[in-house]
Amino acid sequence: MALTSKERMLTALAMGAPDRVPITIHQWQPYHLKQTMGGMGQLEAFQAVGLDASIETYSHLSPIPSSNWSYTTVQSERSDPTDESDPHDEPETLHQAETPDGTLSWKTVTNPTTTFITEHPVKTEQDAEIFLKHYPGKRFDAAAVSRVYDEAGDAGIVRGFITMFNQCGPWQDFCELVGTQQAIFWALDDAAFVHHVLDGLTAQREREILGHMAGLKLDLVECGGGAASATVISPAMFQEFCVPYDRRINEALRSVGLKSVYHTCGGMMPILDLIPLNATDASETLSPPEVGGDITPERRAQVKSRLGARLPIIGGVNQALLENGTPAQIEADVTACFEAFGTGGGYICSASDHFFEAPIENLRAMVRAANECRY
Repeated sequence: MALTSKERMLTALAMGAPDRVPITIHQWQPYHLKQTMGGMGQLEAFQAVGLDASIETYSHLSPIPSSNWSYTTVQSERSDPTDESDPHDEPETLHQAETPDGTLSWKTVTNPTTTFITEHPVKTEQDAEIFLKHYPGKRFDAAAVSRVYDEAGDAGIVRGFITMFNQCGPWQDFCELVGTQQAIFWALDDAAFVHHVLDGLTAQREREILGHMAGLKLDLVECGGGAASATVISPAMFQEFCVPYDRRINEALRSVGLKSVYHTCGGMMPILDLIPLNATDASETLSPPEVGGDITPERRAQVKSRLGARLPIIGGVNQALLENGTPAQIEADVTACFEAFGTGGGYICSASDHFFEAPIENLRAMVRAANECRY
């Protein structure tokens, strides 16, 4: 009997074998929805191409108002304010947060596909203390999440994030606050202070999880992030600066009835045996070298035996193929992922991470292949 998309994905997340392999993407990017999908919403886009839905709720996570954190922005003007599609026009935004103990400032740049930080808010130990003391955190709009969940119905699962500043994991957020290179140098030069900051960032998340996330209609909550990848830090640094803090977050989520997925969008091979130590309920993204990971086709079986035998795994599909490959190449990649990662169940086949230009026919090719990947 055919399962619904939701049943299929939840079966895989429970380490079971559904009727066929679930097939999805990590999340839609607004640029792709606008430029390729004709302005569709997430659910409509999933249904249009036939994928099992994985709906994200990031837009319903907002900063908590606080009188001790007065936040303002000033954006430079575009050279042509009417043209938001010019890839060479990247307006800069100055962000400032006034607190009783001083001002934090940072800058971001926005292009048609994304926004990235060009100047980080934490430049000194004093800045870090100001952030820990006064940053109010973020909170989900529970009513809005419920509406998304009810609208999704049997079409798939609904995902959330445990984000305070910009990223899910404390180490990843620390990298956003100070810069990745500076974070690594700081950890090597003054590990005690970095542990102090990570403890504070983790405590912020624990308070929000335990105080406000119980009862949220979410099937999966994303934790971690790319800065924990083995292509960024060593396994020893991962074990010291990621595992203890990620474990606290995952255990807090489990205590309020929510499941977590640990997102590692980079190298995973050297940390396959360390990821389960953080008590996550699932692991992603199984990225191939073409998109910054290290899981070659020859390594897929090893990933399944070392990690996938202990946790549900998500990802594997080369999103570079989704953007630039042929439907036949994509069908072959999905089939190969299923044969290696999907043995015995516990696997959601998915694009490893974001894409911006994938043609609709390439997305439908994923679905055609998955329909043949049956247990």
